[in-house]
This record gives sequence, structure tokens and C-alpha cells, in this order.
Amino acid sequence: MSDTSALSIGTGKLIWSPETSFGNTHAARDGVTNDVSAFNNYLGEINYDTMNRRRFADNYSFGSFYGGIGDYIKARLGHPVVRVELTNFQILTAIDEAIAKMDYHAPDWCLQFMTFKTEPGYGIYRLPKAVINNLRYCAYKKSLLSIARQNGTLEFDFFLKYFQDNYLMRDFSPTAFLQMKMGLESLRKILSMDGTFDVINGDQLQLYPSPTFVEEVIVEFKALNSDTLHPYFIGWIQKYALATCKVILGGIRGKYAVLPSPQGGAQLNGAALVQEGNAEKQQLEQDLLMEIEEPATFTMF
Repeated sequence: MSDTSALSIGTGKLIWSPETSFGNTHAARDGVTNDVSAFNNYLGEINYDTMNRRRFADNYSFGSFYGGIGDYIKARLGHPVVRVELTNFQILTAIDEAIAKMDYHAPDWCLQFMTFKTEPGYGIYRLPKAVINNLRYCAYKKSLLSIARQNGTLEFDFFLKYFQDNYLMRDFSPTAFLQMKMGLESLRKILSMDGTFDVINGDQLQLYPSPTFVEEVIVEFKALNSDTLHPYFIGWIQKYALATCKVILGGIRGKYAVLPSPQGGAQLNGAALVQEGNAEKQQLEQDLLMEIEEPATFTMF
């Protein structure tokens, strides 16, 4: 690694942008572009670094995923039979809002993995937004529940080693074995060098204790992938983005209650669209919380 990967911060600590062994389950493993900065588009068209931070653009070009949702929105609002007074950028912001809402409550099956190697002396590591925003767990150190270890480790001292060497595991109760593993893990967290972690400033992973040599870190996170997203969730994103666009379009049409014409003028439905869109968003949020969001996670030590 080069020294250019390290960034100094005000506290005097150093932040390292680590090289990764692989980006996630779907990332290419070419062995060349393996820095974290290379994983900007490995979740399909969903880019967490720009989501809800986009700048105004009249001629924004949609990809296949965003384009399909945009076509759905325009069709449901009457296009091409009637004119829909929305720009691509306005539609894009509505889709971003829907994806961000879905991602915050993303279900467990959207599970991804990433690994990286530590740098001796560096305890803070900068990770991509898609990873750190949806971090579930970080396994720091390789000694979790392993058996064949060197002298001086808990595994060597406890009777699990005895069972392994004497081939008595076949008569060992599975319940007792599970309880023993839970006890070993609890003791190891308290007494051993197995590490823990914190998230700092929303984009940095702090490892404790700071590594003194190169270690492999396994990161578990959940994130939406537009290439593998379930059709039911795509439908929810379409409906929520449509409801958001109704509110936007209602605000536009509400600027003028009546458009003058030779026949006496045309009545616009701005207020009705705003009311309809807000009601749909409220119902979709309830569906998200009651039907899609995973239950609370319980951790046992």
C-alpha cells in the first residue's frame, strides 16, 4: 500500500482507505481494481454516494432501472395522452427518496459481504457509503470459535481441544456444545484480543484494539442491488416514487387554479393531486413497516 491512502484528521489519528479482497457478493475479483474507491457501481444503478445529493440537470439520462420506474410514473400520470409537467430531474429526486426509504428498512435477504486487510498502526478505516450506511456486523480477528490454535489461547486451554483430540464429539450433546461455544465467545470478548468496532462520522470504521499486524476483517452489511432487487420491492419503489411525483406535480399545477381558454378555462387538479399523493405515501409507509421491514435483531453473547 502507498502512503497516499492515509489521511490525517484533526484529532491526530489517521484514516486508512484499505484495499479489499472483494467488494461484495456480486463484485468482480480481478485482483487489480480492489481499492474501496473502485466499488461505486457494484450495486447496479444505485449509487449511495450521490443519492439525495444530486444537482439540478435538465437533460438527465436514465439507465434501465431508473428509466423503467420513470416510465411507470409518467404512464400512471397520463402520459402521453395528457402532458405531465415533470422534468427528469424531478422524477429522479422522487425515485431517490423512494429508494432511500426502502433501503433504510431493507430486509435481511439483501445481505452483502466485504473484506479488507488492516494496516499495522491504523485503527480507523474509511469504507464506501453503501457499506457503512448499512453495516450489520464486523468480524475483526480470525480466532472466532476456531479449534486448532496455538498454545496460550482459550481454545487450547478449554476442554474443546480434548474432545477434538479424543474423538468424543459424537457423544457430545448439541445443546451443551452450543452453550460451551457461547461461553467461549463471551470469555474471549472479555479476556482475549478479539476485536470490536464503532462507526465514526458515518463513513469510518474504528477497530479496537488497533491492529499491530495485517489482519483480515469481514464486514457484513445490507444494501439494495438494483440488478437483483425483488419485483415486489421494485413495485413498492414505483408506487412511492409515483406518490411523491403526485405531490410535486400537484404543487406545480396548484400555482394556477384555472387556465384561461376561449371555452371559459380549464380546471387544474393540483390540490387533489397533493392530497392523493400524501395519502398514498402514508399508506405505503405503513405497508413498509408492517409487511417489509425485518423484525428487531437480537444478539446473544
